[in-house]
Amino acid sequence: MKTKKVTLLNDPIYGFISIRSPLIFEVISHPWFQRLRRISQMGFSHYVYPGARHTRFEHALGAMHLMQEVIRVLTNKGTKISEEESEAMQLTILLHDIGHGPFSHSTEALLTTQVMHEEISLKVMRKLNDTFSGALDLAIAIFTNKYHRKFMHQLIVGQIDLDRMDYLKRDSFFSGANEGNINSNRIIEMMVVVDDQLAFEEKSLYSIEKFLMARRLMYWQVYLHKTSLTAELLLSKILKRIRYCYQKGTPPQLSKPLGHFLAQSKFDMPFTDGQLEMFLQLDDADIIQGLKGWQKEEDRVLSKLSGMLINRKLLKIKVQNDPFLPKTLERKYARLSGNGFSQEAFDYFVFTGEISNQTFVPLDKEIFILNKKGKLKRIQEVDPFFNSAELSQLQQKYFLCFPKVKHLL
Repeated sequence: MKTKKVTLLNDPIYGFISIRSPLIFEVISHPWFQRLRRISQMGFSHYVYPGARHTRFEHALGAMHLMQEVIRVLTNKGTKISEEESEAMQLTILLHDIGHGPFSHSTEALLTTQVMHEEISLKVMRKLNDTFSGALDLAIAIFTNKYHRKFMHQLIVGQIDLDRMDYLKRDSFFSGANEGNINSNRIIEMMVVVDDQLAFEEKSLYSIEKFLMARRLMYWQVYLHKTSLTAELLLSKILKRIRYCYQKGTPPQLSKPLGHFLAQSKFDMPFTDGQLEMFLQLDDADIIQGLKGWQKEEDRVLSKLSGMLINRKLLKIKVQNDPFLPKTLERKYARLSGNGFSQEAFDYFVFTGEISNQTFVPLDKEIFILNKKGKLKRIQEVDPFFNSAELSQLQQKYFLCFPKVKHLL
């Protein structure tokens, strides 16, 4: 439903974003959505790129704006979209990230264990649906891919979806990493719907190629940058240590909602409505406030790790193409032992892992091209560039984190 009243929000990426639906305005005004103002979009990327301090709130609004543009383009090309469908499509993309925890992906696995943010987003949407007397039924059907018009879900989840389109452009802008600055306008203008399948006109091939390469470069250069990766890993170790302190009977001072999750020792607990209510009280402030106090805790591991993170005295990190040998870790362990740390503490300061990136996934959420003869073709069939093994190969790298000795003293 539309209203004569239009709310305009000024966005640094797209200019004015309009809100014409009273329901959408009410959802944005809800405390659970307003919470996204306090959830950073890029975790600890501001430790590398000082300007990257924007939030999930702006991202969600930006993605909704792109959905408005898509609806305009598709209706102009003859795809019928009702007002109810238009509103639901905007709500779906608006709420797709509402289930993120503090610092976005940084705390996901440690706080909610087996429940990922997509599942939490769906639970929040269902609770909001109760609040708004079923007004989000269609949005939820689109989000879960149960609505018969499949292209609407493909705009939310795909290799070229509106979530990725906004975060690439937005994260590029705020970080200053120009490699992610895609031409979202051209990609959207090239969208078509054929037999309920989202596709792109053939002349969009180079824009799609640029989009995929921009995402690849942003992952290696920004999202998986060594410094921000180390900071996120440090935070995960801190939360793991706090859980250890709870089990030992010496919990540190922390907020009630954060303590609720870190006091749990089981990783298979059901995510109940009570859990959801507590989770939605969490934001970045719980972590920042905690770190300030944890520096003074008696537990030496927790205090050292917390001081490292909040003061940006991070672990060193080495990244290479092959796994690190056990003897490399043993040498780092010897340093810790020499500085009075017990073997039980070693894994908090010295650890390995792997990171990966894949530019194009041929068999997952395929990209379709409408050729000049009016037929749908997989993008690999239209341009041999997308058949490249290097393009679709999963690239893996291995990292080793370890402390500078002066930070242990």
